[in-house]
Amino acid sequence: MMAVAGCPDYFLHHPNYQQDNVDRAANHRQADMIGPGFQQSTNRNSPSHHEDDVDLEALVNDMNSSFESLYTSCCVQTESTPLLHNGQPHRSTTYQTQAQPTSPHQRLRRSQPMHILAVRRLQEEEQQYRTSSLPAIPNPFPELCSPASSPTLSSGSLPQCQPSGKYIIKIFSEDGMGKVVEIPADMTARDLCQFLVYKNHCVDDNSWALVEHHPALGLERCLEDHELVVQVQASMTSESKFLFRKNYAKYEFFKNPLSFFPEQMVAWCQETNGTIPPSQLLQNFLNSSSCPEIQGYLYVKEMSRKSWKKLYVFLRRSGLYFSTKGTSKEPRHLQLLADLEDSNVFTVITGRKLHNAPTDFEFCIKPNKVRNEVKELRMLCAEDEQSRACWMTAFRLFKYGILLYQNYKIPQQRKTLLSHFSAPVRSVSENSLVAMDFSGRIGRVIDNPVEAQSAAMEEGHAWRKRSQRMNILGSPSPLHPSSLSGVIHRTQLWFHGRISREESHKMIHQQGRVDGMFLLRDSQSNPKAFVLTMCHHQKIKHFQILPCEEDGQMFLSLDDTATKFTDLIQLVEFYMLNRGVLPCKLKHPCTTVAL
Repeated sequence: MMAVAGCPDYFLHHPNYQQDNVDRAANHRQADMIGPGFQQSTNRNSPSHHEDDVDLEALVNDMNSSFESLYTSCCVQTESTPLLHNGQPHRSTTYQTQAQPTSPHQRLRRSQPMHILAVRRLQEEEQQYRTSSLPAIPNPFPELCSPASSPTLSSGSLPQCQPSGKYIIKIFSEDGMGKVVEIPADMTARDLCQFLVYKNHCVDDNSWALVEHHPALGLERCLEDHELVVQVQASMTSESKFLFRKNYAKYEFFKNPLSFFPEQMVAWCQETNGTIPPSQLLQNFLNSSSCPEIQGYLYVKEMSRKSWKKLYVFLRRSGLYFSTKGTSKEPRHLQLLADLEDSNVFTVITGRKLHNAPTDFEFCIKPNKVRNEVKELRMLCAEDEQSRACWMTAFRLFKYGILLYQNYKIPQQRKTLLSHFSAPVRSVSENSLVAMDFSGRIGRVIDNPVEAQSAAMEEGHAWRKRSQRMNILGSPSPLHPSSLSGVIHRTQLWFHGRISREESHKMIHQQGRVDGMFLLRDSQSNPKAFVLTMCHHQKIKHFQILPCEEDGQMFLSLDDTATKFTDLIQLVEFYMLNRGVLPCKLKHPCTTVAL
């Protein structure tokens, strides 16, 4: 047997010492595999050691010391161990070498179970680290969480399954009928209008709009094409609803800006002392770096009162202000009336009745957070319709800017794109048309203007005579236009039957009040007559259509029998091509749709 340096021969041959060497070797191997945190220190060379009895006090002290060393080593390892990008601890590729032999006096540690408190503390620290690393998610429904004032969703309060993203929306037509549709969360107002136009087989002329209607407050506004319908519905009450109707004046200010922005109301126009080109006027409103300003007198309703005050008001990009000293624009004389960022402008449809408004041209600035609180609404009243249109249009331009122009251009770009795939159509102007005479074997061009006019009159009398043809039995044919002339107009979208003058005013006002908008209705004063109601320069005018008889044939005339028509369809088609005695041509029929 080999002798060990520094050890007497007695210890080498003693059986207890040999057994201790075996135990030490086993402990060294176990310590290399488990680590120092799980070793228990023992001292076999102490005088109190015996083979059969155990020192309980020393065992308890050793266990306490092992628990302290365990927690310390774990904390140090958690703080000092580098982490990879996925949060996993760095593992070294080198392995621990065999432990160096220790002296007999060195205390050895054996494996012990991990302390429960240390495990819990480590789990809490790990959970806290993971929670703090998550981004803060805004809570869209704070009232549904247990802490009512919690603005964010914690990781434990996140839903287990994601919603499907489908929402139920109910749309109403102007006749009160509703239709329920299921839409995705990202559907805009334009997309929903296109969907309703397709489903109801309407004429897609890019004039349909979705209207936010609040009957309790008497307010309504037309949604912008880029607005999300689901977000708008979230701010509405149970009594509020969406309406599907026409709105011809939605982007009319891009076509004719001077009629919407009078020079006396635009401060920039007054400072230049000259006529501003329409393109430059719109460019100043759309350019966010410019500072246009709308100014003028408005009636302002006092908060929580029924009284109105006439104030000089300024509309800027930063908000709506009024002057406390006449028409002064100095900052010390200006006070904020309403903010544009978190508000929307509405038309008040029952201003006289609910708010005792001084005029009929009332509008309102409603904050998005307000639902049914009338006290929080900023009620305003203009002198005439043009002034109200100027204030409301400027509000939209200041708030949305270039987005409105993009919404206006999208339908035009779509038409241009579709025109490339459609068959080419030859454009024919009215100046290129000439009068032709086909009475002979070969047609000829009529050069004499008097002869051309007489030929046109003869052609007009010819289709009147053709309408008087009889069938074999001697009675008018049931399929001939002469038998249908009294009822054929009732199938047209622009005819609205027996509605009152006030109802026709309301309908034209709701659908835009632009030049050339019209509708036909039965006359209330003369049961055999009809009334043409149309809009020109934002004013509504009425023209009576009277029946007249000539050669036993009944006709309709709008200009005291100067021009006669067999039915209302011919009359409307004529005045859509010719101005005649009207202030302008008929352009936009005022229609309703049943969902």
